[in-house]
Amino acid sequence: MPGENLTRLEASERAALVTVASYNVVLDLTTSPTTFGSTTTVRFNATPGGSTFIDAITAQVHSVTLNGAVLDPAVVSDGIRIQLDGLQTENELVVVADALYTNTGEGLHRFVDPVDNEVYLYSQFEVPDSRRVFAVFEQPDLKAKFSFTVTAPSEWQVVSNSTTPEPIDAGNGASTWAFAPTHTISSYITALIAGPYAVVRSELVSSDGRTIPLGVFSRKSLSEYLDADYILEKTRQGFAYYEEKFGYAYPFDKYDQLFVPEFNAGAMENAGAVTFTETYIFRSKVTDAVKERRVVTILHELAHMWFGDLVTMTWWNDLWLNESFAEWASTIATAEATEWHEAWTTFAVMEKSWAYKQDQLPSTHPVVATIRDLDDVLVNFDGITYAKGGSVLKQLAAWVGIEAFFTGVGSYFQKHQWGNTELRDLLVELEAASGRDLRDWAKLWLETAGVNTLRPEITVDEAGVITGFTVLQSAAADYPTIRPHRLAIGFYTFNDAHKLVRTHRVELDVDGSRTDVPALVGRQRSDLILLNDDDLSYAKVRLDPASQAVALEHLSAIESPLARALVWGSVWDATRDAETTARDFVRLVLNNVATETESTTLRTVLGQVVLTANYYVGQPHRAAVTTEVAAALWTLAQNAVAGSDAQFQFVKFFAAVATNPADLENVAALRSGSTVLKGLTVDTDLAWELLTALVAGGRADATEIDAALTADNTATGAQSAALARAALPTADGKLAAWSSLIDVDTAATTIVRTTAAGFLRVNDAALLEPFVATYFEMLQRVWEARSFSIGEKLVIGLYPAPLNNQALADATRAWLDANPEPAALRRLVVENLAGVERSLKVQARDAD
Repeated sequence: MPGENLTRLEASERAALVTVASYNVVLDLTTSPTTFGSTTTVRFNATPGGSTFIDAITAQVHSVTLNGAVLDPAVVSDGIRIQLDGLQTENELVVVADALYTNTGEGLHRFVDPVDNEVYLYSQFEVPDSRRVFAVFEQPDLKAKFSFTVTAPSEWQVVSNSTTPEPIDAGNGASTWAFAPTHTISSYITALIAGPYAVVRSELVSSDGRTIPLGVFSRKSLSEYLDADYILEKTRQGFAYYEEKFGYAYPFDKYDQLFVPEFNAGAMENAGAVTFTETYIFRSKVTDAVKERRVVTILHELAHMWFGDLVTMTWWNDLWLNESFAEWASTIATAEATEWHEAWTTFAVMEKSWAYKQDQLPSTHPVVATIRDLDDVLVNFDGITYAKGGSVLKQLAAWVGIEAFFTGVGSYFQKHQWGNTELRDLLVELEAASGRDLRDWAKLWLETAGVNTLRPEITVDEAGVITGFTVLQSAAADYPTIRPHRLAIGFYTFNDAHKLVRTHRVELDVDGSRTDVPALVGRQRSDLILLNDDDLSYAKVRLDPASQAVALEHLSAIESPLARALVWGSVWDATRDAETTARDFVRLVLNNVATETESTTLRTVLGQVVLTANYYVGQPHRAAVTTEVAAALWTLAQNAVAGSDAQFQFVKFFAAVATNPADLENVAALRSGSTVLKGLTVDTDLAWELLTALVAGGRADATEIDAALTADNTATGAQSAALARAALPTADGKLAAWSSLIDVDTAATTIVRTTAAGFLRVNDAALLEPFVATYFEMLQRVWEARSFSIGEKLVIGLYPAPLNNQALADATRAWLDANPEPAALRRLVVENLAGVERSLKVQARDAD
């Protein structure tokens, strides 16, 4: 990895020297199962006499020709960069090379479907991986037009950023597709997807009157599960919403959405050719939370067509602008343009929970991060860049007003179309639209790290009338910034149906350590008072003692899903901060979760209660609490509405926490069918989850895993089998899982991820003790040898966190003390340590 790095200084110097006009990329996908032919012709202007380099990660460079002069590949290429000296004002570079397919989800990924042995390819270029497919000046501000010519088997679909042309017969069962030049775009959003994909086609009329072709693609073996009509419906809703709100028609010529195997992320915003993880094709029942998340993801990538693809950041320090905007835009579009009207509740529960967690790690950073090189970028696809940034944009929209916000964004697109920008370019347009000076706001919110905590200070007279109301704001000692907040305060009162409903709301600016709220003086205090009502700002919120008592006793009575989510979040934050005991949080969840209506809230809270039982409850109480949680989840599953999302989730989380013989017997009975819950179908994927629980509990073995894989000989089945096999609760089983990832480097990215998850699936954490020293011994070696995607999964996924003890913390600190570099690897290890240290702190509070 170090040799593949690119520094900001190098990129800045190259951009000062070079302006790129066009790329003509010719790819031959018929040559070999390991490599493919890649010929790149680049036309660019440069400072005469200057020297620079072009990026090209290759298997072999056959020839390099610069302005007609043949250069020796052995001299100018090291397999990663090609040196270019003696540049002219106008230049033409031709690089002929062989490039490597990958199975890591980077560059051009090659997958063979175990169902029918068909080959599927797709590209994944963000951040720096188009250089694995063609020679390129790999940085976002060197935009150009790209023309792709691709030779592939004639029966394949071949998709890129431009509309797919009619193929020309190339002989021997192959054809050639010559794509028209793209618009002026960055290299990381170019794309190539090829294989015998099944496709559903449609079209829509853009706001400027153009007909936009649409396509939805999947592997043939999954096509029966592809609900393309629904995906196209959400796409049309997103198009209409964004074109109206942005005041700018869709900028590209067509829009394809392709669901691809072994994908590293949720999706990728390739211009006009978006790729998605196949987990969004539902072959088995999934939760409503996953269904909603798919809609948000569809609209997230569509938003990128404007914010990121049409207008692109100059350098990766403004990555947040791309991702945060897409997070914010997709949430508001989901809430206002689709049937998922509680999308802001989902955002509060899932995204902001992620952001608050990330923002309290030692590795936290400002939203506008310091990005020195590509390694810095790769570890910054995090809760700050996505979720905090999206939260801050929601606060900004409240600060300037939503209409002014959309007006400013539209002006930004018009002014900077097809160009590159920095943060200030957006703020200028928002200031013009709103009349608010945003320089101080941006400095406090975007250039400083950390999260504030807001608490109400309320005094009342004997009649319960408020005599004083103050919002107190504090900050962590390491990040002492006090910020301005535009927020609402809600008053909730029990109605005749004994539901807590909002009876009063006031919106105001909060700034400084103390903000008095005279508008609430003289008002009768309500049963529950909620700061940051409607979740406009980004801050941890605490309840006053009277509201806290009502919330803990009657959380399920709060009528508003968003208000409930804010209370859930407040208590969870207090638990993680060791202000509330872990066992109190467990009781809160078990007493109130049965009636939760929002699927994502349910999924998040159940995940939190399982984590609390396993990591946060003090050691003397942990076994009893884990048993209590499992018993409660089984009871909730039995009593839930037949066939409901809640019933499904209670079963899934019960399987995740079942450890004692009685619970495992219930898991086995569900899987065998001897116990039936009305409305619940134990389908393929749920059966795998139940089997994994039995394997981890010692109730099933490798023979049963093999039988299940024989019955489900698919890519998903292979991933599930890898997870289950790694969960075998024996020393030999754990060693085999470890060795399959560390001693060999052949596993695909999804198998690495699932094997690591199974390795950490233990009912007895002592199984992991032999791997502590081995883990730290392998870190530097693996980090240097593997790609970033695989290295990151191993560093995070194999950390023996379930041990959760002081010895693990001490060993982690010792490694950090002895290894000052590389920074990206250290950051991952620091975050691992922070999780253990927080667990120990919360355990100590619970033990008290």
